Amino acid sequence: MCGIAGLVVSAGESIGDIAHIEPVRRMIRRMDARGPDAEGLWKGTGAVLGHKRLAIIDLDPRSNQPMTLANERYVLVFNGEIYNYRQLKTELETQGEQFRTTSDSEVILALYRRVGEAMLPRLRGMFAFAIWDAQTRELFLARDPYGIKPLYYAQTSHGVLFASQVKGLLASGLVPTEMEPAGVAGFYLWGSVPEPWTTFKSVRSLPAGSWMRVRSSAASAPVKWQDIGKAWSREQAALNGRELEERVRAAITDSVGAHLVADVPVSVFLSGGVDSGAIAGVLSGLGAQVEGITIAFNEYADREHDEAPAAAEIARHYGLKHHVRYVTRSEFDGDIPKFMEAMDQPTIDGVNTWFASKAAAERGYKVVLSGVGGDELFYGYGLTREIPRRLSLARGVASLPGGRALAKAAIDTISWTGLHPKVRGIPDFMGSVEGEYFLKRGLFMPFELPWVMGPEAAEEGLSRLGYIPPVMDGNRPPSVGGQICMLDSTLYMKNMLLRDSDWTSMAHSLELRTPLVDAALLHSLSTMHTMFKNGRGKQLLAGVPSKPLPPNIARRRKTGFTVPMTDWLASAVGNMDLRLRPIPGTEKPWTRRWSRIVMHSFLRSIMPGTFGTRQEDIAVIL
Repeated sequence: MCGIAGLVVSAGESIGDIAHIEPVRRMIRRMDARGPDAEGLWKGTGAVLGHKRLAIIDLDPRSNQPMTLANERYVLVFNGEIYNYRQLKTELETQGEQFRTTSDSEVILALYRRVGEAMLPRLRGMFAFAIWDAQTRELFLARDPYGIKPLYYAQTSHGVLFASQVKGLLASGLVPTEMEPAGVAGFYLWGSVPEPWTTFKSVRSLPAGSWMRVRSSAASAPVKWQDIGKAWSREQAALNGRELEERVRAAITDSVGAHLVADVPVSVFLSGGVDSGAIAGVLSGLGAQVEGITIAFNEYADREHDEAPAAAEIARHYGLKHHVRYVTRSEFDGDIPKFMEAMDQPTIDGVNTWFASKAAAERGYKVVLSGVGGDELFYGYGLTREIPRRLSLARGVASLPGGRALAKAAIDTISWTGLHPKVRGIPDFMGSVEGEYFLKRGLFMPFELPWVMGPEAAEEGLSRLGYIPPVMDGNRPPSVGGQICMLDSTLYMKNMLLRDSDWTSMAHSLELRTPLVDAALLHSLSTMHTMFKNGRGKQLLAGVPSKPLPPNIARRRKTGFTVPMTDWLASAVGNMDLRLRPIPGTEKPWTRRWSRIVMHSFLRSIMPGTFGTRQEDIAVIL
């Protein structure tokens, strides 16, 4: 896990220390926490590459980056891990390839030299990397299928820049900070910025599962090399109960085992739920010596949301070391400014992973396994049951003469009574899976954006976003539950959970791995996912370890890996001294007010000299 950055200049332009090298140096140093073990800088005709290293595999300095092959034609900067690199290396050695390190980075270089972008489907892991071809003077950028590892780029008058973080790009001093209305609108609609947008007009995210080339300071259009949505749409197999159990057990065990590849100790985030518990059980069965890390809060003591007792029971069940880290309100207040400073794009999530990562780092770990993705893969969210019921109701209303108009009229008469503000969006979005999904996952409704970000900016932002509710892009799984899980995987998880997992863990120099978010795992299970409905998926997951989870853990009601945010938010607001203009009807639930605090704090950290504390200032900047 690392931080990467670079600059490709125009053809014929000479690389200068101040104009080109220093901006790249500023970018990688802005990402110090991503790689405290080593720093590297490479310059050649047409490009400068930079790297910050967190040493996980082959700890020797010989594996520092930027890395070149023996002939020095290809130069690599790489962020992530390739879990099957040993198998690939063995295969390459039989073909005559010689290696001077035991790193996965060198395997990427060797594969690229042989087959170019055709290597991408062969890589199992999480990755974002750049390879410079000194002969053709062309840069190749690529990103993993789920988008676990981020990669951003910006076209500027000085050339094309790329980096692991948006704030890394801004640190170059070459990237304008003009706001992107689509990014701001997307944030208020979803609670996170949907890719490929960011909050800045000049910065884009390379989409998950895509590659692109840069030549003579011009970037090509991204090319999709793998679309995980297609996996969800595969024809479903007919399996009996035993066959299903064995297929799930084999696939999960294989993925967890693959994610153990490391030359440093590994830990695991251990909540009291099925996802992390199943991972812990598989780790135990594989003989891995790991420690479970649990965060707890005095406010939750002896209450349903207290994860510590259930996590302790799981640890005892599997004979794992266990560490419980209590987080207090005063620590929360003290960390919020650091949290905001580290935040790479606005998000309403991430506080839980921030404190869990902090706890793991305090224990001296560089690697932690997380259970993120279990709900998306195994139909774990209540949406897979709730949305089908809502669809039936909506279609019943729509079948009535003037049913949609009647629903709107009825809602218009009752929306002032204190119901959730999103109720007013029901007539616009009810009746389709995408619409019902947006009603549940969305933060603000489109008609509310003029109040939040100004009428002109809202209109432009919605126009540039181009779709509300989201569309399935031709991938339509065979069941409603599968459609919801696919939408969660390609929207909620990709744009929020995975992105926040990256920057919050890397802020503590910690590599977070996701055994349940793995393209090979998804492929293995994609022909049977319709059999995961109605809780069966989680039951199967609980039974994966050779010693299954205790029944009371397997049946435990999902509480989420949360912090007592509702109790602590008022304190955070006071500490940040934000005088936000009240917007009637939009202050509850707390996530709405928190989103406005987040956006204002983010903008003030980026543009401290131009952005004040008044709500109206955002419209001025946009």
